Amino acid sequence: MTEHDVTASADAVERPKASVKHLNAAGPAAKKVAGVRRNPSVVGFEETAPHWLRVVAGWSWRTLVVVAAVALVFWATSKVLFVFIAVFVALVFTAVLRPLVRALSRIMPRGLATAISLVLSLLSVAGVFTYVGLSVAGQWQNLAEQFNDGIATIFQFLEDSPLHLRVTTEDVEAWLATGQQWLEENSSEVAGRVWTGAGSVGLVFSALALATFCTVFFLTRGEEMWHWFLNQLPLRVRETWLSGGDVAWYTFSGYTRGTVIVAAADGALALIILLLLGVPLAAPLAVLVFIGAFIPLIGAPLAMLVAMIVALATNGVVNAILVGVGIALIGQFEGHVLTPLVMGKQVSLHPVAVALSVTAGTIVAGILGAVIAVPLVAVAWAVFSRLRHADPPTDFDHLEDDDTDDEDTEDRQTAQLAVDGRPDPSRS
Repeated sequence: MTEHDVTASADAVERPKASVKHLNAAGPAAKKVAGVRRNPSVVGFEETAPHWLRVVAGWSWRTLVVVAAVALVFWATSKVLFVFIAVFVALVFTAVLRPLVRALSRIMPRGLATAISLVLSLLSVAGVFTYVGLSVAGQWQNLAEQFNDGIATIFQFLEDSPLHLRVTTEDVEAWLATGQQWLEENSSEVAGRVWTGAGSVGLVFSALALATFCTVFFLTRGEEMWHWFLNQLPLRVRETWLSGGDVAWYTFSGYTRGTVIVAAADGALALIILLLLGVPLAAPLAVLVFIGAFIPLIGAPLAMLVAMIVALATNGVVNAILVGVGIALIGQFEGHVLTPLVMGKQVSLHPVAVALSVTAGTIVAGILGAVIAVPLVAVAWAVFSRLRHADPPTDFDHLEDDDTDDEDTEDRQTAQLAVDGRPDPSRS
């Protein structure tokens, strides 16, 4: 080894020692910066920003990510709304028909049980609408005469009221003439809307056909399809998805079957009340009450309003009031007896949550949103409640009682010290 190599080796050994010595002299801050390259402005902000601001900032960006994910789901759903509606209706059909299919499959093949269940359901719906159509056709002539007399009675009632609202036949004819003129002036626009409505009717039947097709497979091989989906997931998350899916289907099917049972009971009770009060078109109005039961909060009042208008126009004010009272009693019976008995704890949502869900669903998607908002929120809450790890609840009343007892004890101790003439140690 030459003298030059020995000198280079000595310099190489001395340089790390000098670097370490320099870092030790510079202090811990220099070590931290030398060990990890960090932005000095970020380091200063983290050191100076208060803890609550850092916590709020962390929650803020996480909340923004969640909101963005939810908005993305809504946007994607709006692009395939036809498919979403068809699948949702198929799940409703599956939830309603599954008990019947399960009962029939004990004595026959499951495919045959599914076919018989679908045919029976279609015949039931067709029979109800046929009965409604025949009842309307049979009462239409008498109803027209009663309706004209009822309208005249209403006009006379408004004229005799303290407001003295006078509506004559000439006013009605003028309104009809104005409406006819508007139709003539906007005939092209009306025709376009009718054509659009016809297209919408075609989409409705297409969605029902797709929903029926999916229902057949959901009823016959639904469990196999669900297990296949679970097997496509990583092994570490399958148990979580299985637990969440089970509680989601339990909640959705319970809500759907419960709603159908409650709606059928409301319609039957409304039919009995309307027949007893002699209100015409009792069957169509009962079907309207049945459909209104599927829209929480707003469906039943709207059906009651229509029934009261028909009763008012045909049988007078007293009969309309009796109809309103009868349907209101049905609503109370549904809310306090029927719904808790049928649904139990399958759908445990607070009325405030139901109201907010229906309102938000109506704003976002109209009537469709009002119908599907509550079951979706109920399913989401059920899954969240099953998968979360919540701490045990706190008995706040007990804590408040303990605080009150402590304050009473301190007051008694202070009073005793004052009686003894000794100073209060807490004030020294």
